[in-house]
Amino acid sequence: MKAHVSRTLRSVQRSILAGIITVGPLFVTYLIFSFLLGELASAGLPAVHLLATFLPDGWFRYPWIQPVLAILLTLVVLYVVGRVTSLVIGRQAFGLFESMLERLPFVAKVYTSVRQLLDTMMAKKDASQRVVLVDFPIAGQKSIGFLTRTMSDAETGRPLAAVLVPNAINPTSAFLQILPLERVIETDLTMEQAMSMVMTGGAVGPETIQYSKKACIAASADGATAPPSVLK
Repeated sequence: MKAHVSRTLRSVQRSILAGIITVGPLFVTYLIFSFLLGELASAGLPAVHLLATFLPDGWFRYPWIQPVLAILLTLVVLYVVGRVTSLVIGRQAFGLFESMLERLPFVAKVYTSVRQLLDTMMAKKDASQRVVLVDFPIAGQKSIGFLTRTMSDAETGRPLAAVLVPNAINPTSAFLQILPLERVIETDLTMEQAMSMVMTGGAVGPETIQYSKKACIAASADGATAPPSVLK
């Protein structure tokens, strides 16, 4: 009787684990898209409500269609802004807008930091940003990070690296680590692969990764990183 109960419990546990493995990626994907769509809807809802006020007999008055219209409206606005800023006049106007923001003490710090972070995250592999491994939270345990820039120690001139270490599952929060450049292990991961590993807790990723191969990345005066010379 006990053996039969034990086999039944093990079977139930295996079935639950199989269900978690099957549903887990779908659930994480659902959470990510729910968050993104929710933010897009929140941004466009005020405009939809305003249209519903002026057009009470239109589609805008239906609550179930308002979030859809809000998402579409936000995407259209983002598209228009992207197209305008890609033009010469748009770039000049946006540059003037940024120069105005830089004159605001607190806003300038926040905006500049976020802008640099987004530019770094969208940078190509051959640019200054690289996917690396660093010892975090303790030595011997590696974490995926993004090498954002290099600098040097004011006292010794030792090259240092600024590495952004995102939190798994929730990469919107991260730790900024300043560490010696020689302790950074460069990988061959792309940004897409690295973000997939971070957002899925490592469930999605390549079969192999450069774990023990260290890269010596030369630091330049402006904080960018030169092409690495890999040391075996």
